[in-house]
Amino acid sequence: MSEAAATVPYDVAIAGGGLVGASLALALAPLGLRIALVEAAVPGAAHPSFDERTTALANGTVRVFRSLGVWRDMEREATPIRRIHVSDQGRFGSARIDAAEQGLEALGYVLPNRVIGAALWAGLGTASGVDVVAPAQVAGSELAADARLLRFEREGSAKALAARLVVAADGVASLVREQAGVGAEHWAYEQTAVTATITTQRFHDHVAYERFTAEGPIAVLPLADGRCGIVWTRRPEEAGRVLALDDAAFLAELQRAFGFRLGRLLRVGARHAYPLALSRSAAHTGERLAIVGNAAQSLHPIAGQGFNLGLRDAASLAEVLADARAAGETDAGAAAPLAAYSRWREEDRRGIVAFTDGLVRLFGNPLGVVRGLRSAGLLAFDAFPPAKSALSRLSVGAAGRVPRLARGVPLTEAR
Repeated sequence: MSEAAATVPYDVAIAGGGLVGASLALALAPLGLRIALVEAAVPGAAHPSFDERTTALANGTVRVFRSLGVWRDMEREATPIRRIHVSDQGRFGSARIDAAEQGLEALGYVLPNRVIGAALWAGLGTASGVDVVAPAQVAGSELAADARLLRFEREGSAKALAARLVVAADGVASLVREQAGVGAEHWAYEQTAVTATITTQRFHDHVAYERFTAEGPIAVLPLADGRCGIVWTRRPEEAGRVLALDDAAFLAELQRAFGFRLGRLLRVGARHAYPLALSRSAAHTGERLAIVGNAAQSLHPIAGQGFNLGLRDAASLAEVLADARAAGETDAGAAAPLAAYSRWREEDRRGIVAFTDGLVRLFGNPLGVVRGLRSAGLLAFDAFPPAKSALSRLSVGAAGRVPRLARGVPLTEAR
């Protein structure tokens, strides 16, 4: 401990270099802070955050990436969502949201995670003041004099670095968060998401579909080259069964559940599955600790809000630290900025978690009377423009206070 404490401390040490952690490092780089980023893997096919799964980016998220200077490396593979179509299998209710009707170029964009990750790490390669420590396995953290130690293992040796502020960006089972005494609640939905890329008879025409069925929701997202990405939610035992089907049988079952809005489903790529749960940290901060991304919360993908909420964690924390620095605060781990960050994030998270969890429970209810009411609700929503405008604002990340980076405003510019 004495050797680590004797080193010149960093201002900020980020545990985890996935999509949110890497974004935070890039956001902080222009502030003149000394930053360390500790990550277990390096970009490539094996990186768990940079695989072939796709992510729907809200317009606010795109503005963050533009502000960080990395959107140009993502844009060529980004597919815009021009319309959203929501339906309930076997019921008459449906709803549509059109970007043009809301005065938007797109309601969001869909990208493979590997493209997002590659662009972020390319940006890190030229960022000033950011020391990337990778591959290195985070082993936890503990308080030291006026700092927090971030412990990690690298090349078979235990090491540590000291920082004024440590950021837990190390995922749902965050070791840094837990060792700092900040617990988390976890609720299993008893659902598994089956993901794959499919080729369809008809062009997707930049429409994103959310289809609710008795077995679980199906999201179909437009991708480049006319392909579509699917997230098919099933009970765990059913997910195992459909994963074991051959391609033809899998497509036939998916076709029966989704319907023929895109014509026949022609081909399917590699299939993957992951369990779905809601997790929520007890707090967004601890002593000289900030918690972001999946370490702070992990959501059901039903509304596509999880990553966008996590990126707002990073943008909000960067903004709070920038404002504190502009006001003369040189300690990145000071109590006042962390308290401001915590208040901001709790308000945003509360609304998004309630919205997402409510959708899961409403559309997962098999009772006929509930299904009838929600179908009527979809029809009412489709006929009520103010409701569509409210949901479109949510899709651009405009729930509550919006970080400056998500509005395209530099951190160093006054609000």
